[in-house]
Amino acid sequence: MRLHANDNVIITKGRDKGKQGNITRVLNKQNKVVVEGINIVTKHQKPTGAFQQGGLIQKEMPIPAANVSLVCVHCSKPTRVAYRYLGDNTKARVCAKCEEVIE
Repeated sequence: MRLHANDNVIITKGRDKGKQGNITRVLNKQNKVVVEGINIVTKHQKPTGAFQQGGLIQKEMPIPAANVSLVCVHCSKPTRVAYRYLGDNTKARVCAKCEEVIE
């Protein structure tokens, strides 16, 4: 997957379309990401050993990685991710629009 934790992304589809946030978790096998402040649902939680307090909690749920787009730190636009080899033969992620190295 071309997205990593702490990447700044913009939501391209769904009810949170147009919002931005940082990726907190990447679920590679499910091809989903968890973005802070995005796709928040209300869950009924019973009081258990781990959660002493019961009631309604708000939780961030994963969204498909195809519904987010990386925001380039240089041009500040949503972009795809390309890979290039640098002069010292290291592989780096590159913005597909402005061709600057991301990270």
